[in-house]
Amino acid sequence: MAKRKIVIALGGNAILSRDASAKAQQKALAQTAKYLVQFIKNGDDLVITHGNGPQVGNLLLQQIAADSYDNPALPLDTLVAMTEGSIGYWLQNALINEFRKKSIDKEIVSMVTEVLVSADDPAFSHPSKPIGPFLSEEEAYLQEKKTGTVYKLDAGRGWRKVVASPQPIAIQEIATIKSLISTGAVVITAGGGGIPVVEGPKTKDLNGVEAVIDKDFASQLLAEKIEADLFVILTGVDHVYINYGKPNQEKLEKVTTSQLKIWIDQQQFATGSMLPKVEAALAFVEAQPRGKAIITSLENIASVISEDGGTQITIG
Repeated sequence: MAKRKIVIALGGNAILSRDASAKAQQKALAQTAKYLVQFIKNGDDLVITHGNGPQVGNLLLQQIAADSYDNPALPLDTLVAMTEGSIGYWLQNALINEFRKKSIDKEIVSMVTEVLVSADDPAFSHPSKPIGPFLSEEEAYLQEKKTGTVYKLDAGRGWRKVVASPQPIAIQEIATIKSLISTGAVVITAGGGGIPVVEGPKTKDLNGVEAVIDKDFASQLLAEKIEADLFVILTGVDHVYINYGKPNQEKLEKVTTSQLKIWIDQQQFATGSMLPKVEAALAFVEAQPRGKAIITSLENIASVISEDGGTQITIG
């Protein structure tokens, strides 16, 4: 198989389970690295993105708990940068160790990435992006009363804090990312959707904002701009389904963009869960018609390498 340029968007299950300790997350990423190294052995160029919803939410809770006059809580954009750095370090370290075991000589770079959004994006008036741990309805109510933040039910799994999720417009470091890929390096970038920044109205300075960019949409923009051959979104299931959880549930294997649009209109995919993944895959294939998008699980990586598994989306 010819060498491919691949963007892989790691889901939260590849990093964090119930144990939020650094040790547990490093252990999870060590397992993730074992799957990802298969692409390198196949000769592919790899660019990796990752989520940070639980991590940035937990860090936010720590900041609030320790907030004081002498040690004020840091803003959300800075917390995104901190988690992008820590998760990038863990994943980079896990891949280095796995490469050494396999005698693979390849550079790995994790990059703190700024992603431009519009200050006029309507998302700032309608927070919708879940971050942090799942709470019960009673716990969420108490947090809302205490902090004034907004909590919403996330795909029936519990209540989570929600913040603005503006659409990504541009990736500030895209030229550097392209240059690194051209050297054959594995690049870890746009973690957590990247750090959201807006341009100043006069000076055009970039300034961080209180928001979280959806990791799947930032990954889609990245895949589009580097002209990836394959865009892989990893989640907790091997396939996307329609009529999910119903007696007539149907697994999607090879689908076209036109079919997906019909199912989106029918509201077949859960908002805040599978919908953004499907929309990101759709947007990539429409922007890169010669490319392909696959939505599947980390455990199904072997079939992704041969492109015969998961939900495969192509133009049509």
